[in-house]
Amino acid sequence: MKLRFRLPAAALALTLLLTPAAQALTPGQTLVLLKSFYVDPIPSQVLEQRTVSGIIEALGDPYTQYFTAEEYAAFNASLSDTQQVGAGLSLTLTNGGLLVSRVIPDSAAEAGGLQAGDIITAVDGTSLAGMDLNEASTLLTGQEGTTFQLTYLREDQSYTVTLTRRAFVVPTAYGQLLDGHIGLLTCEAFGEETTGHVMDALGAYASQADHWIMDLRSNGGGSMTAALDTISCFTGPITPLVYLMEQNHSLSAQGSQTAQQTDAPLITLTNADTASASELFSVAIRDTGSGLLVGERTYGKGVAQILLDGSNLPDYFPDGDALKVTTYRFFGPAGTSNDTIGVMPHLLLDQSLADKVALLLSSNAPQGNTSGMARMDLNGAWYIDLEQACSPSYQEAFTALLEALPDGIRLQKGTGSDWEPVSAAELASACDLTGYTHRGFSDTAQSPYADEIGLLATYGVLQGDGSGAYHPGQALTRGQLCTLLAQALNCRVPSGESAFSDVSMDDWYGPAVNALANMGLVTGVGGDRFDPDAPVSHEQFITILARLGLRMDLDLLQTWQNCPDTATSGYEEYASWAWSSVWLLDQPEESLLWAQPEEIDPTATTTREEAAALTCSLLCKLNLLPDLV
Repeated sequence: MKLRFRLPAAALALTLLLTPAAQALTPGQTLVLLKSFYVDPIPSQVLEQRTVSGIIEALGDPYTQYFTAEEYAAFNASLSDTQQVGAGLSLTLTNGGLLVSRVIPDSAAEAGGLQAGDIITAVDGTSLAGMDLNEASTLLTGQEGTTFQLTYLREDQSYTVTLTRRAFVVPTAYGQLLDGHIGLLTCEAFGEETTGHVMDALGAYASQADHWIMDLRSNGGGSMTAALDTISCFTGPITPLVYLMEQNHSLSAQGSQTAQQTDAPLITLTNADTASASELFSVAIRDTGSGLLVGERTYGKGVAQILLDGSNLPDYFPDGDALKVTTYRFFGPAGTSNDTIGVMPHLLLDQSLADKVALLLSSNAPQGNTSGMARMDLNGAWYIDLEQACSPSYQEAFTALLEALPDGIRLQKGTGSDWEPVSAAELASACDLTGYTHRGFSDTAQSPYADEIGLLATYGVLQGDGSGAYHPGQALTRGQLCTLLAQALNCRVPSGESAFSDVSMDDWYGPAVNALANMGLVTGVGGDRFDPDAPVSHEQFITILARLGLRMDLDLLQTWQNCPDTATSGYEEYASWAWSSVWLLDQPEESLLWAQPEEIDPTATTTREEAAALTCSLLCKLNLLPDLV
């Protein structure tokens, strides 16, 4: 996510003190800018570098980047509508050829009568069978004004048409109407034109669309302003929609005054490449209760960058080059961060099935007779036409939907005049969904924390032993703790050697141990050792989870900063280094601990079920999971 901004007076004064000659950015200027704007303290090894590329590499931040003039132009173009020359088709690779998913307006394909659903089988007589998407697509491009023959299938009938390549515009977002009543918005980036495109689509289909689907899969982000204004199209004017934290830990809140364009139910589709500004959109929709998230957990980029270029620092960037600097950590309306951890959708399922799941959930509420309908209450009320859901073309998607449902949600089946409770397993049986599998464990029913374990299992946070068992009463080792938290946090595997002499990166817990250590959540036991097989005491576990909470949640951070001197009294049985952590997680208005502090033996070993209980409480507090327990 990038921010366009007006530099503060202090930064303007800086330019007066250091007015360089008209040339590319120098290493000295780069360090000055990083010290002024970078969100974290600059590591000492960065200060030792003598080239701009060396400085950026030593910083170790994948989002801080120097652009040459050409690179900067390409970067800006990626966030804007683009003009291309060719056929003007959005295509998906299938076994039979290229499936037309969309015909671009005012394109050669539109002029030739191509339609969504057509399958392109050949170009100028060359069969597309066996080609990948890039190879096949290159046959459609060429110089403006040149002609080519396109062979396609429509309803098993083959047609050939001659098209003349022409220029067409590919927008960052566009809309279309599905099934006569569902509006689909595909948003590929948040640029200056994006909100306008979304508003145009919402207006064009206002009288027809009673549900909207916003597809943010593989949307890598873009302008924060564009994302906020687009959010407001569905929520109306709201502040805050995002909190920004700078290097001095000061906070600011931003929102949007864009008027609400629709109050129809909204479903947002996500995948692992949904990142940055598109995560901000997803978080805001979740936190404001404005819709349902369906798909995969998002990328986990919870930081924002500013662009320093010739428009705000002309003396530093006279030749069109630029520096993108990570300047803020951002938090959603509820005050939680998605950095690393990502945004967990309400329904976690394979992205390839998200389209059909969204269509199933876009049925209208029955008027009178409820027969043949199911109702799901999760961040709103959603209705499913069971005849459609049980049909052969939707069975796989319906299976995925039912498997993704947390046990605690309200699920009902129509009786004709009313509704009656029903389980996901019962609906699966009624539709003969033989592939349906509950995501829970086989050995947790008697655990006092069965609900917490079940919720974590539904969202893929917990992993069992491979046979369907979790072993809730077993002791938790330090290595197991790291794998649990790394799964919960969606940690990226670090590269290089292990930081600990007794942990190899080839060990099953090795990447997790090093990932958690890099985040500052766990430390070694001295002598470069981690002792991965040692048990985790209650006071150690509570301290580690408190560190995680402080990293992710503004409310916990503010509580911590306002801790009174007498707050830790009453925890004398715990080691002094654990007092403040126990106090933080034991706040009376929202205690996150699995029992009263005096009922917990500080030095006793944490069990796997106790670890699940506290982890679940914290993730629900962070809004990563719906609070159903």
